[in-house]
Amino acid sequence: MVTATHNKPEAQRRVVVLGTGGTIAGRASTPADNIGYTAAEVGVSALLEGIDAPAGVTVHAEQVAQLDSKDMDFAVWRNLARRCAHWLGQDDVAGIVITHGTDTLEETAYFLQAVLAPGKPVVLTCAMRPATALAPDGPQNVRDAVHLAATAGARGVTALCAGTVHSALDVQKVHTYRLDAFASGDAGPVGYMEEGALRAVRDWPSTSRDTAAQAFNAVQTRDTESWPRVEIVMSHAGASGGLVDALLRERTAGNAQPMQGLVLAATGNGTLHHALEAAALRAEQAGVAVLRATRCAEGRILPTSHAAPRDAGALSPVKARIALMLELLVRPQPR
Repeated sequence: MVTATHNKPEAQRRVVVLGTGGTIAGRASTPADNIGYTAAEVGVSALLEGIDAPAGVTVHAEQVAQLDSKDMDFAVWRNLARRCAHWLGQDDVAGIVITHGTDTLEETAYFLQAVLAPGKPVVLTCAMRPATALAPDGPQNVRDAVHLAATAGARGVTALCAGTVHSALDVQKVHTYRLDAFASGDAGPVGYMEEGALRAVRDWPSTSRDTAAQAFNAVQTRDTESWPRVEIVMSHAGASGGLVDALLRERTAGNAQPMQGLVLAATGNGTLHHALEAAALRAEQAGVAVLRATRCAEGRILPTSHAAPRDAGALSPVKARIALMLELLVRPQPR
């Protein structure tokens, strides 16, 4: 997993665009239909038609997958990580763009940051309207992403939508329909793309390179069907421990892929309904790794002396699930 910066002349720099489908590649029966479309029908090469690149930069397209991102799976994640590592290791590649659906974009972005920790930019971009819309937002997002991927000094995995650059560590989809559908909570965006140029306002995403290397190796060597199963259960008024207990019964019944980890989407500062908390502690005693993550869109869990199980800090429940899955994935396997 090499991410050395390029040292080729400016005229030889490349931006690689990896297509995975999504709304940005969707088609509807009429230009007036922005919601009744079929995702993942337009190839990535077609999405690049008419998109200009910065001076001295050429664009290379590769179709990695073609799916609605609600159906994103581990096999695509593993292949994306592999292709990113390959292209990041090429000296003349300035950066990577990934066209992606909006539904699970934040999860893919976090996963790639966790397993790559790239020293070059990897930019996920998307659209809220299909390619056939009367006024599609995809072309501008792709153009911005290509220019960001070619920006000197840019690094890490980011998400770019409606001119705003979000860190993979903070980005969340926060709206069902509007073009500016993503936010970074109280951390704020990394910057803004303005007429093809980046105006940065804070630091790039950064994670441990050593930890990422261990995770990348585990991701590439373990069959995706054997990746740890981590479930998410939400705490709410009147919650019970029934779902957790049912998952525990699966373990004792010899399920082929038993739950190994559990993320609790907790209220407020990581609080849990007492019945769900009791079930979570039973799960821990049974050998399940358990994390609490706040379901609040902003803020982080501040630790208290009596709180249990352990918390996921500022991670959302879906990102805490990925973090816990990777933590379990790199643990030594029983002989």
